[in-house]
Amino acid sequence: MTEEMLYRIRHRTAYRYGSQVLVSQNLLHLTPRETLNQRCLESHVLILPGPAVAPSSRTDFFGNIVQNFDLDIPHKRFEVTSTSRVAVLPPSVPDPDGTPAWDAVPENMPTGLDAEHHLLHACSAGVEPQWLAAAIRDYAAPSFPADRPVLAAGLDLTRRMFRDFAYAPGTTTISTPLSTVLRTRRGVCQDFAHLLIAAFRCMGLPAGYVSGYLVTEPPKGQARLVGADQSHAWVRLHVPGWGWVDLDPTNGVLAGQGHITVAWGRGFLDVVPVKGVITGGGEHDLKVEVDVIPESEIAGAAGAASGEAEPSRSDRVA
Repeated sequence: MTEEMLYRIRHRTAYRYGSQVLVSQNLLHLTPRETLNQRCLESHVLILPGPAVAPSSRTDFFGNIVQNFDLDIPHKRFEVTSTSRVAVLPPSVPDPDGTPAWDAVPENMPTGLDAEHHLLHACSAGVEPQWLAAAIRDYAAPSFPADRPVLAAGLDLTRRMFRDFAYAPGTTTISTPLSTVLRTRRGVCQDFAHLLIAAFRCMGLPAGYVSGYLVTEPPKGQARLVGADQSHAWVRLHVPGWGWVDLDPTNGVLAGQGHITVAWGRGFLDVVPVKGVITGGGEHDLKVEVDVIPESEIAGAAGAASGEAEPSRSDRVA
């Protein structure tokens, strides 16, 4: 039996404003969700300055846990720190060559009025304008010859994007259009996820956006840097007769045990980790820090500190 991996996650978002914010309304997607291969064992959020009324929680259209709160005291700094503990198994994935033909997927889509039907409908919206859809379809087409199994085609396109596009932080923003990403072949995980989703939709396939974390390892012999991990984004593709399968175009792979899911939706705007509307504030600085630490490393460090084991690295948790 495959062993679960236990991770501790710390996600800190800090704003500094040039002038006082008089009031703000805020929405958080920071609680890792339950999936077929993931359990959220605990999750807490610390907000500074603290709101007068504790955040309320609800489940959104896509089943994500969302927290809402207002800050009605003047402030020039605002911080949200989420700490979570999750257990993750390797995801179960079908043989890509044994999945249904991609060009038969639309006719095999589930029907009805249940949550799955609504999710499929929301994640299969078209791409506009038409000239952009045509350009994206032209790029995707070589991966989709007639009758090719849908997951084999999807994985081929994921790997092609990994080869063709350069990971280049700082070259794009959340408002950079897909046409620019497609033309320059540069961007970050958010851009690549949006482009792969658009490609799948242009081929008539339901696909959605996944927000979460990717476990990273420091270079051999070096300590893990606190705050060095980042939020990550990847894609979910619907495979008839199986369900959703996650693909990571930034790394050209199927999502694995190191992919920790927080939320999913149609795109980034459905799952923004910290989103708010403010009155006042002026110019602002934003800093985001993420740590994803295997619990086994924490236990090992604690044992070494007490003399129970030899230290193997100088990892620490902030």
